[in-house]
Amino acid sequence: MNIDSHQHFWKYDPIEFEWTGGPDSPISRDFGPEQLKPLLAAHGFEGTVAVQARSSLEENEDLLELADRHEWIRAVVGWVDLRAPDVREQLARYAGHPKFKGVRHIVQAEPDDRFLLRDDFCRGVKALSEFGLTYDILIYHRHLPAAIEFVRRFPDQPFVVDHIAKPDIKGGALEPWAERIRELARFENVWCKVSGMVTEADWRGWKESDFEPYVNTVFEAFGPKRLMFGSDWPVCLLAADYGRTVELVERFVREWSKEERALLFGGNCAAFYGIGG
Repeated sequence: MNIDSHQHFWKYDPIEFEWTGGPDSPISRDFGPEQLKPLLAAHGFEGTVAVQARSSLEENEDLLELADRHEWIRAVVGWVDLRAPDVREQLARYAGHPKFKGVRHIVQAEPDDRFLLRDDFCRGVKALSEFGLTYDILIYHRHLPAAIEFVRRFPDQPFVVDHIAKPDIKGGALEPWAERIRELARFENVWCKVSGMVTEADWRGWKESDFEPYVNTVFEAFGPKRLMFGSDWPVCLLAADYGRTVELVERFVREWSKEERALLFGGNCAAFYGIGG
């Protein structure tokens, strides 16, 4: 099964979605399953993972409702307040749903670059294992030192790094991102989404060669068994349509075996999130 490991649905609100770039932005509008399904079909995907975009329990309800209505939404990565005293009650509220597979916090937006290491946050992350839930790490490259220390504290917790930890592709800066992502990859419970790259590049002028050193680094660091493709639709529309986003990654794995490509485009995602056939 080919699965897009990372995409979003939302009902646009100019206050909650201020980050989308204002009313003239191509992503400052509603995005739902009816728009994504034909794109998945056109590129051979049979499923997707819907990932939270708001720090809201209400959004969990919305995404799970969509997943109930659409079989091809195979999993939901939601949000709970991992710092809250009642974090276990919040997790219990959603963990019983068969498609609620993991949690994400928008760490990249936190003013504290060492937010991942806060005692209250780590207490919440520790509770995830009790419910069999994964955790998506959403950070910028400057947060990697904290992320390395963070994952070291939880050797049995499944983690996946979103968007290859957002290196400065537009600026062409490979280090220290490359050294740090290699160090993070040494933890075998950490996986990586090959996603969100086009929006870290020059939106209007990127070319395939811009991504090559970054893709090669994560391919070497994580290997074919801990990487998963994600479109980051509709955020990708700031820099590329769905097809170009898929084709960009496909070009870099032309020499991979059929089995390795199957892992990247679905098998690893299914294994990580516990998605059935």
